Amino acid sequence: MYPTCLWPSSTTQRPGTSRDYKRHPASRFCLLSFCLPFCIPNQETEDSPEALAMAVFIILFLCSVLVIGVGETGAGSDEGVKRECTPVQPPRCPSVTPSAQPRTHAGHSQLFADLSQEELTAVMSFLTQQLGPGLVDAAQARPSDNCIFSVELQLPPKAAALAHLDRGHPPPPREALAIVFFGGQAQPNVSELVVGPLPHPSYIRDVTLERHGGPLPYHRRPVLMREYLDIDQMIFDRELPQATGLLHHCCFYGRQGRNLVTMNTAPRGLQSGDRATWFGLYYNISGAGFYLHPLGLELLVDHKALDPTRWTIRKVFFQGCYYESLAQLEDQFEAGLVNVVLIPDNGTGASWSLKSSVPPGPAPPLQFYPQGPRFRVQGSQVASSLWTFSFGLGAFSGPRVFDIRFQGERVAYEVSVQEALTVYGGNSPCALRSRYTDGGFGLGHFSSPLTRGVDCPYLATYVDWHFLLESQTPKTLHDAFCVFEQNQGLPLRRHHSDIHSHYFGGLTETVLVVRSVSTMLNYDYVWDMVFYPSGAIEVKFRATGYISSAFLFGAARRYGNQVGQHTLGTAHTHSAHFKVDLDVGGLENWVWAEDMAFVPTAVPWSPEHQMQRLQVTRKRLETEEQATFPLGSTHPRYLYLASKHSNKWGHPRGYRIQVFSFAGEPLPQNSSMERAFSWGRYQLAVTQRKEEEPSSTSIYNLNDPWTPTVDFTDFINNETVAGQDLVAWVTAGFLHIPHAEDIPNTVTVGNAVGFFLRPYNFFDQDPSFDSADSIYFRGDQDATTCEVNPLACLPQAAACVPDLPAFSHGGFSHE
Repeated sequence: MYPTCLWPSSTTQRPGTSRDYKRHPASRFCLLSFCLPFCIPNQETEDSPEALAMAVFIILFLCSVLVIGVGETGAGSDEGVKRECTPVQPPRCPSVTPSAQPRTHAGHSQLFADLSQEELTAVMSFLTQQLGPGLVDAAQARPSDNCIFSVELQLPPKAAALAHLDRGHPPPPREALAIVFFGGQAQPNVSELVVGPLPHPSYIRDVTLERHGGPLPYHRRPVLMREYLDIDQMIFDRELPQATGLLHHCCFYGRQGRNLVTMNTAPRGLQSGDRATWFGLYYNISGAGFYLHPLGLELLVDHKALDPTRWTIRKVFFQGCYYESLAQLEDQFEAGLVNVVLIPDNGTGASWSLKSSVPPGPAPPLQFYPQGPRFRVQGSQVASSLWTFSFGLGAFSGPRVFDIRFQGERVAYEVSVQEALTVYGGNSPCALRSRYTDGGFGLGHFSSPLTRGVDCPYLATYVDWHFLLESQTPKTLHDAFCVFEQNQGLPLRRHHSDIHSHYFGGLTETVLVVRSVSTMLNYDYVWDMVFYPSGAIEVKFRATGYISSAFLFGAARRYGNQVGQHTLGTAHTHSAHFKVDLDVGGLENWVWAEDMAFVPTAVPWSPEHQMQRLQVTRKRLETEEQATFPLGSTHPRYLYLASKHSNKWGHPRGYRIQVFSFAGEPLPQNSSMERAFSWGRYQLAVTQRKEEEPSSTSIYNLNDPWTPTVDFTDFINNETVAGQDLVAWVTAGFLHIPHAEDIPNTVTVGNAVGFFLRPYNFFDQDPSFDSADSIYFRGDQDATTCEVNPLACLPQAAACVPDLPAFSHGGFSHE
């Protein structure tokens, strides 16, 4: 028995016997697409219900084919076949250019906009003229030189900014803050200079004394890239050749050790005034993270001297033992006194590349804007139907947003990252001493370009960032930010009723997101500011990238987990600190704490019985001491800042601060360096806002944590928080004990912390009730019609092809 195909014609014909088939090659595809699925066995099945059902189905199908196929010119004509077989292309979706519109120099966005290339160039030119010919390009500067380290926006005073934004006063002058290293003076120091007005500067104001109470000691300065290069040259050209026998034996020591790289640590010493850094050596494996390939060789480099030729190696650590120098280590190796673990030069036990071993599969899901983006980015300002705000990137502090308004009303003046801290443990010197305050390196400076379709949705709007650090000319980080609206695939709110009355009402959770990523050597920090249609704001920090590792020896498992043949994933904590300058219904705010308590009470209708009744506890906090909540302590589950104004129900209009965090223990306060990041003591602290307290930390704390330039505890001095302009300082973090699944990279799943700012009686009802995206229909309505349910129109509204821009990447160096 052979199958017989049923063809859509009056006479059954085999392929090749039809003249139309021969004349129209395109019809071959059309006919086969109809015919082949409907071949049925030519057998007697008169008693089979399955066969009868199949026959009925085929007849119906053929009828539909005949009806569809016959057109004005006939099914068999050239035009009919062409029309029938040519797929209809849907229209392109409305779109805007995938990058932001150029910044204009008018409007509110200019107040908080990061400096443009032209402004950066003007500041550098003016400083070069004013500071004299002794300046050296920071990219080539040695410690004994004078150089301009950085230039970035000097934020305007809040009072002047609000006078402009709210009362139409002239805008405050745009100014820049420059950090200058004066290494060529008799008393080397670091100075901070304000330059303005921009774009045509005419004055310099030294604010070092005003901000820091005196000159900044030179040893606190950040390490220049030139200094790192000189340290590497010292290690590879002068020091490692003293131990070539050992290195050839253990570590496949190549020509001048170029198969090896160094990894930096901090802090730099044991007391104020030190500048001595432990550097670990790792295999430099091309195309993979070297962070997972420790050799077990670590060197303590003293680089305090202004003359690099006077730098020395003060101590050597190798695979569990300490030595005075590399020469001593080599002598003991030659004498057979060193137990050497051989480390394969292809890594320490596994493949660490991020290149997948499987071929690409089907394209992942893609979100697009069927009727065009519903937000606008112009310069540094974002505007949607609900939200407006300005965004930027501090060269050291990282991402920040200003003048945040919901439905036209300001809810926050500033929400910004202040610092990211990582504290490690371990049994090697690089691990056990590491306390990284990444603001000292530059959370903005080390932002990385966002990869379209991975770091952000493919159709996000991407924005460049211009900066000037360790250079005489501005550079550009392409795609430093992305802005996008995203359907979360969840209901923001919904209810389905089939009791008493039948209806459904709901709203999809669609959010507006601003994102940037800081790549701090091995770790990548993903920073999100998320804006909801309910008036809530979410600030989120995720960690991914490579773990930092150490050579596995001795009791290493006390400090983490083994993740390779000779590799320990060292336990550590991540903490981020945020500044939240809420202006709830104005500048005068109060702090309220609310929680719950069970109170024993007699049952009203049966007094002889007792019950535990839940009730709300409320307390207004009066002082900064009352409004600080140490990490790990019990704190009120509802804490909010409120206005003196009330909503229609008589409650103070407020915004609640809701922290989600599982931070590790803070560094004990008896640690000699704890004051440098004393903000880590508190999960939340509310203080009076002061212009002289712009940040909870300082970039200089990294290299001198023993005498910190800024100690956050100085902000908390029991002043009143009643009816004041207030700032909430929030800490969010997590403990990370690396494990096998962190290889090759840590995933973001479960490694996200942050906080919400949620309206609390700020409105009279949920503002998302008025969203144009809301869905509502009753049981007696036809929910499949557009008039009743906008989602029923989606097949037409979204019947377009997204206009995908060509893939691009910002590159691997700042241009």
